[in-house]
Amino acid sequence: MENQHISEQEQIRRDALKELEKLGIDPFPAAAYPVDTAASDILGGYDPQKENFQQVTLAGRIMSRRIMGAASFMVIQDHTGRIQIYVKRDDICPGEDKTLYNTVFKKLLDIGDIVGIRGFAFITKTGEISVHAKELVLLSKSLRVLPVVKEKEGQLYDAFTDPEQRYRMRYVDLIVNPHVRDTFVRRTKMVHVMREFFNSHGYLEVETPILQPIPGGANARPFVTHHNALDIPLYLRIANELYLKKLIVGGFPGVYEFSRDFRNEGMDRTHNPEFTVLEIYVAYKDYFWMMDFTEKLVEKVALELHGTTKVPMGDKVIDWKRPFRRLTMLDAIREYAGVVVSDMDEDQLRKTCRDLGVPVTPSMGKGKLIDALFGEYCEKHLIQPTFITDYPKATSPLTKKHRNDPGLTERFELFVNGKELANAYSELNDPLDQLERFRDQLKLKEKGDEEAMFIDMDFIRALEFGMPPTSGMGIGVDRLCMLMTNSSSIQDVLFFPQMRPE
Repeated sequence: MENQHISEQEQIRRDALKELEKLGIDPFPAAAYPVDTAASDILGGYDPQKENFQQVTLAGRIMSRRIMGAASFMVIQDHTGRIQIYVKRDDICPGEDKTLYNTVFKKLLDIGDIVGIRGFAFITKTGEISVHAKELVLLSKSLRVLPVVKEKEGQLYDAFTDPEQRYRMRYVDLIVNPHVRDTFVRRTKMVHVMREFFNSHGYLEVETPILQPIPGGANARPFVTHHNALDIPLYLRIANELYLKKLIVGGFPGVYEFSRDFRNEGMDRTHNPEFTVLEIYVAYKDYFWMMDFTEKLVEKVALELHGTTKVPMGDKVIDWKRPFRRLTMLDAIREYAGVVVSDMDEDQLRKTCRDLGVPVTPSMGKGKLIDALFGEYCEKHLIQPTFITDYPKATSPLTKKHRNDPGLTERFELFVNGKELANAYSELNDPLDQLERFRDQLKLKEKGDEEAMFIDMDFIRALEFGMPPTSGMGIGVDRLCMLMTNSSSIQDVLFFPQMRPE
């Protein structure tokens, strides 16, 4: 970026910058500008009968200009939208010196510049609500040329639509595609609704370490770094589960955290190496209670954001109205793959997977084979919100054994639009069973499973002090946002997704 090529247009803007400075105009003034009105306020509230908005101060970015003789029009955009500004030479230059209009406005300002306007609202002869400028101030000079999106007969031209450019230069995306801003406003509202929902139940929002000595709480490959002062490796957290459960041991009735997690794995339209997860743990509850709670949560989010439970997603409509369908993992495999795997051993499962064209590796144990079969044959059918319950013990090392089947666990995942959205357990609180499960994970790691869990002895020690029966749930905030904003890629709901360097 240091030796960037400067285009002819960019050079013209740099020359204009020098001219402005020669005229004694600071192109980047330091003083606060007293904005008191937004574009949407005027467009939504101006009434010529009431003669309101007769003294307004607004600021925004120049998006288009129509230069005429002694009077011109321009359109500025602020955070609420676009509004037309009428600029008359003798109004902004009441004295003899007309430099501000003839030179600055007409020749030295450009599309993309940020200006301040003092004036009054009126309606033009063509019926457009506008602001008549009495004062024009340059607040920031733009040295790069904005992509200008043109519209003719309902068709967009020169639109800033290349995904890589949009993700890399989100700041430009937000300027020229204002609808993108709505996605992120909805995201913030969604998180606010969730937070209010948890707070209304009396649960405490907490913060737990991002740098962890042992990356626990999930099956995933971590990022590793080194702490110089302690001379130890540290890991960016893959989950915050174990820390939150330690707080339940400590006596909190319910805790939750919106956590930034990091997994050193592949990237696609539903995966980013840095992502946001909501995790919540509530004492004296089980996974049946958590299913009801999760239904209520996501239904509330849909209603608050859309006013209805029916939310479009691509060519489908997702209905978030509870209750959701509930189906065991083994029943799902029987329904969609047409095989009964409940009594199969590892070799039979491996053969079944191969017969059905499911990719397998030597490191995969019984649980992973069942999971692979489910992923290949079942997930794509789970469009409407569906709870898949009762997972194999081997794939759920932090989950209580099923009260009716010791080979299974009390776990559910919520699937929507063919993808996992949430994961929840009746939490394992038996320290001896937990240690045994960790040791099983260690064997999987030795077999080559890079996602198998580490043993966390401090967590075992915490359980030995006694953790009440607890249910926990984690929900992918980015994925939920995708579903609530009709976004097909996770990159569309992250301001700055991870990209290769330019």
